[in-house]
Amino acid sequence: MAFIAREIKSTSISVIKMISQNYINKIKEILNTSKIIETVEIVKEKAIQDQGYFRAKITLKNGDFLEVAEFFKIENKQCISADYRYQWMNVNKEKLIKRWDNVKHFPDLANFPHHVHISDESIVKPSKLRSTIEIISLIEQKILKKNN
Repeated sequence: MAFIAREIKSTSISVIKMISQNYINKIKEILNTSKIIETVEIVKEKAIQDQGYFRAKITLKNGDFLEVAEFFKIENKQCISADYRYQWMNVNKEKLIKRWDNVKHFPDLANFPHHVHISDESIVKPSKLRSTIEIISLIEQKILKKNN
């Protein structure tokens, strides 16, 4: 009986790890099919039992640079961003366009700890929890709207 219980537990862990790997695969699929992305360098990806991590450096077709880093956990069979940083910069990587993160250094902002730095480190506004997939979609919308 103990063998069966371990087998069930092992299968459950495998299913959860599969959820994590499927999420990373979905991110990579979106990066590969996005209309605004020129190149992607995956720095690190890791899918383990009930969590995962994905980090990539991305060159956009307009020359801008985007770095995404997301640590996520599996809760109720869904991937939830736990810690994240998404930094969008100009072509020379000298000027910040926006950086979304949830570092806990602005406790007085609404929706703490989620915030966005806009064009300058000193301009910080409330934001919301965002995944890598949501950030790619948001930036894609902004760039395509700007080009139309």
